[in-house]
Amino acid sequence: MARTLPPLGALHCFEMAAHHGSFARAAKALTLTPAAVSQQIRQLESRLGTTLFLRHPRSVELTPAGREYATAIGLALDQIAVATERVVGHHAPHRLTIATTPAFAAKWLVSRLIDFQGRYPDLEVRLVTSNSLADMARQDIDVAIRYGQGRWPGLEATPLMHTDLFPVCSPALLDRGPSLIRLPDLREHVLLRLMHDEWPTWLRHMGILEGEELETGEWRPGPRYADAGLMIQAALAGQGVALGQRVLVADDLAAKRLVRPFEATLPSAQSYWLVMQPGNAGLPKVRAFQAWLDEAVSTWRLSITADGGAAQNAQSSSSVRSERPMT
Repeated sequence: MARTLPPLGALHCFEMAAHHGSFARAAKALTLTPAAVSQQIRQLESRLGTTLFLRHPRSVELTPAGREYATAIGLALDQIAVATERVVGHHAPHRLTIATTPAFAAKWLVSRLIDFQGRYPDLEVRLVTSNSLADMARQDIDVAIRYGQGRWPGLEATPLMHTDLFPVCSPALLDRGPSLIRLPDLREHVLLRLMHDEWPTWLRHMGILEGEELETGEWRPGPRYADAGLMIQAALAGQGVALGQRVLVADDLAAKRLVRPFEATLPSAQSYWLVMQPGNAGLPKVRAFQAWLDEAVSTWRLSITADGGAAQNAQSSSSVRSERPMT
C-alpha cells in the first residue's frame, strides 16, 4: 500500500529543532542556514495542516501536537538509522563490535584483546561497555560477553567460563590491621559491596551469618558499587575487603596487588557466556573471535591452575573450609 509521507529532509529538520529547541542550533547541527530550517518546517506544517512550533524571539516551543509528533518521528528516524547501520554493517565484514560490562572489559578482556587485534590487524574492533544489557539488534553488536545464567530470550548463548567468589583485600590492609586470620575476623573490617550484593549468601554459606543482616549487629557493611570494577579498585586502595569474583581478580592476585586472606570459596551461581543474535555465529569475523576467545580462556584457566588460583595469603587459616575446585 502506498504511503503518504512528508519529505525526509523536512522531518529531519523538525526532529532536530524539537531536540534543540531552536532553529539556529538545529541549523548548525545540520550544516544548514536557520532560514532553510525554518522554511522546511513551515512547509511541513502546511502539509500537516497544523502548527508544530510556537515562535518566540530567541527560541521555539513545541505545541501539544508538535510534542506528540516529535516523539513519533524521533522513534521512526532512530529505526531508519539502525536499519541503515545494520545494512552497512553486513557489508563491513572487517568491523567487529563486542559488548560487555566495564568490569569484565577492564579486568580481563582489554589486556588480552591486543593479542586478537595482532592476529587480525585488518579487523576494526569496537568495544562497547555498559552494566545494562545491550540491545544487540538496535546497537548493531556482533557478540556480547554476559554474566548470568544463560537465558536471554531471542539470543544464542554459549558457556564461556565459570567463576567463584572469595574475599580479597590489599596487602596494605593486612599490614595495618585488624587481623584477618579467621573468617569471623571479617566483622572487624569494612565489607565492600555491589548493588546486587553476594556477601550475605557467601557468609551464610560459610556459617558465620545466621539470621542477622549485614546492616545490623557487629558487621561493618561498606559502600555499595554499581560496577564490580569500582569495587575492586576500592579494595586495591585498601578501603576494605571485597568479595572477589575469580575472573575479575585473578590478574591482581597474580601481580600481588590483592591477596586472599582465606582459602574459603563459593562457586558462583552465574557464569560468563558468549551471546549473539541467531545467525551471527556463521560470520567469519565472529568465528575468528570465538576461536580466539576459547583459546584465551583455556590459557587463563591453565594459568590459575598452575599458581593454585593465584597464591594464597600466608595468613590462611587451617580452620576454614578448603577451597573447592572450579567447575
